Amino acid sequence: MRFSTLLSHLSEVTEASPRHLAADPELSGANALDQAGSGQLSFLEPGNALATALSATGASAVLIPARGDGALDLQQQASARGLAWIALADPRLGFAEALDALYPRRPKVPGVHPSAVIDPGARLGSGTHIGAHVVIGADVVIGDGCIVHANATLYDDVVLADGCEIHSGAVLHPGSRLGRACVVHSNAVIGSEGFGFVPTASGWRKMPQTGQVVLEDGVEVGCSSTIDRPSVGQTRIGAGTKIDNLVHIGHGVVTGQGCALAAQVGIAGGARLGNGVILAGQVGLANKAVMGDRSIASSKSGVHGEVAAGEVVSGYPAIPNRLWLRCSAAFNKLPELAKAIRSLEKRSQP
Repeated sequence: MRFSTLLSHLSEVTEASPRHLAADPELSGANALDQAGSGQLSFLEPGNALATALSATGASAVLIPARGDGALDLQQQASARGLAWIALADPRLGFAEALDALYPRRPKVPGVHPSAVIDPGARLGSGTHIGAHVVIGADVVIGDGCIVHANATLYDDVVLADGCEIHSGAVLHPGSRLGRACVVHSNAVIGSEGFGFVPTASGWRKMPQTGQVVLEDGVEVGCSSTIDRPSVGQTRIGAGTKIDNLVHIGHGVVTGQGCALAAQVGIAGGARLGNGVILAGQVGLANKAVMGDRSIASSKSGVHGEVAAGEVVSGYPAIPNRLWLRCSAAFNKLPELAKAIRSLEKRSQP
């Protein structure tokens, strides 16, 4: 695909967007800036060592920042190197759109593989693709244009709205409800039983888990992640929320819209997340913890109480990020401080 043709696939491009087509290279793919070669597209983001990175790249075309310090210098440098380029307010977004154009997905042919096992009471929408060895239980409803890849399992009473995609090995337990355009990646488990047991004199008595898991529109669940159903009521994941691999969400958790949960996050039962919450890798939320709208917990934080809207917390137990940075700086000085205290104690002794 020619660079000039690719530009028509980028939503931010207008006639006024600064650009230089150079030789209008033919692009066969894309790569990271330091790994790209001839015939490949790459991009720069504000904050990188931009000039150095651009001077070393082997890419034939680049998406560069339209604003910020040195933006004009970057344009001049790219032109001097003979690179094709266009300046965008959000080069990363443009790169994502370019990848869709350069690497189009092969569409799945609608139909049901002969090895699939489908209960007669299940209902399949038009244009659905059901792969090899899929198992679909009674009273399942699958909307139009859904894709269920090989070896996925949908228990009884599962509902998929239009445009969902269930990848190989994923399991959806009874009562799971997925909104439009949800994606469940390989080996993820939706609606498994929550960890509910009642202590008795004779041991643990299992609490029946009769509730549901609801994924609202546009939720994406990564590989090997699990979302538990509660004893009663719902575990609900808000629209547009993106969940990474190896995330566990306990029973009765409710998230707002547009949250992002990175790998190995663990959320205990009954926790509440507002809209736009970000949990970085290995964050843990205790039972009934609360994260306010647009709050952020940095990697490995442990949240036990309530985090206010817009606040950034770090550490274990989680405290405001700025305070945590000061504490972290002091931690390295603890041996010296302890030595100084011992010295003062000796000097104060009679």
